[in-house]
Formats: sequence, C-alpha cells, structure tokens
Amino acid sequence: MAKVVSPIIRQVTKENREIPSRPLDIRLEDVEDCLIYDRHGVSFPFKSLYQDRKSVIIFVRNFLCYSCKEYVDDLSKIPREALEAAGITLVVIGQSTHNHIEPFCSLTGYCYEMYVDPERCIYRKLGMKREERFTDCANPSPHVKSGTFMGQMKSIWRAITSPAFDFQGDLHQQGGAIIVGPGSQVHFSHFDSNRLDHMPINWLLQLAGVQQTLDFSDKPKIIHV
Repeated sequence: MAKVVSPIIRQVTKENREIPSRPLDIRLEDVEDCLIYDRHGVSFPFKSLYQDRKSVIIFVRNFLCYSCKEYVDDLSKIPREALEAAGITLVVIGQSTHNHIEPFCSLTGYCYEMYVDPERCIYRKLGMKREERFTDCANPSPHVKSGTFMGQMKSIWRAITSPAFDFQGDLHQQGGAIIVGPGSQVHFSHFDSNRLDHMPINWLLQLAGVQQTLDFSDKPKIIHV
C-alpha cells in the first residue's frame, strides 16, 4: 500500500506543476442509459455509478495495454480509507468482454469497482479519441514504468498466455477520466491522446476531494508540504 501524508495543499512533482483545470464539455445525458457489465456479465445503466455518489471513473484502453495495466497497478495502491473519508467511489471501465475483468483484477491487485463497455457506447458518445496523437509538450504518465519495447513485449506475452486469446478491447481506442456525481454534475473530464497521457492519480484524487497525497515511485518516501 502506498504511503500517505495528510493534509496536502497541492501535489509536489519534479517540475512543481499546478493541478490543471479542464473544460467540462461532456454530456452525461447522452450516456446515462448505456449499459455496462460487471465480472458476472450482469448489466447496469451507466448512471447507476454516479446517481447517488461522487465517482472517479477511469476508462482504460484495453486490458492487454501495458500502460493501462501499470496505471491500474497504482490505482490498486490507493487506501480504501482515503476514498471513504472523501466520500468518493473509484471505478475502472474497460471495453472488452466481461470475462476479462476477473483476470485483470487478479493481475493488478485492483479491488475496487470494475466494469466493461464492450460496445464502446460510452467511449464513442463522450467523444474519446481513437488512434494515438503524440506532441512534444505532452507529459508522460508518471505511473508507467516500462519502456515501449519492453511494455509491448509484456502485452504480447499476456495475450499469448491468456485463456481467451483475443485483444481484450479495440487496440485503437484511447481512454480517459471523469469525476461526476452525485446526480448529473460533472466536476472534471480528461480524454487521453495516447497510451501515456493518463491523468496523474494524485491530481484526480485531489480534484475529487481527497485530502492526502500518495507516493507511487518505485522507492516510496514521505513528502511533507
């Protein structure tokens, strides 16, 4: 479990960057009735995730993606008490079939809510990007520890050794993150441009109201502010 410091005013990074603000340009009414599926294949309307609670919802590319796997590795380190104290729920949504949820949770140690949108209904209607776009000013995800070559080799190996040999989602689909609820209130949205364009977890948590910061480095240490 990642080490915790409380309270925190802002995230301290190598470049001392401020937490960014993003335009809230998504329409929840367009996706509230889209169906998501749990690990047993039981369907629910998307709106059930945020009607009565504030939720941080992470959309991943596909379950074979090495960068998504390492991002969820770090999501799994978030202490449950930190989420409960802030009154928020953490949710991950993929776009494969539901039978990949259980193995992916076991692989990453992720113990919070996870669902799939196999038809990519929510991805498409919210306008999440397909294909990858890289720019010089983009900040790579601090949660991805593998280089591109080694990461892709890990993904290929997992595909080969998986009981169900498939791509576990559209390989061209990009993900994103939103903070929504209770009700139809949207607090924040970010859509990834490429596999490394994840919203840093500490930023997401602070924007959602978590009064702690976590150290996800390979050699954890407490940072006082």
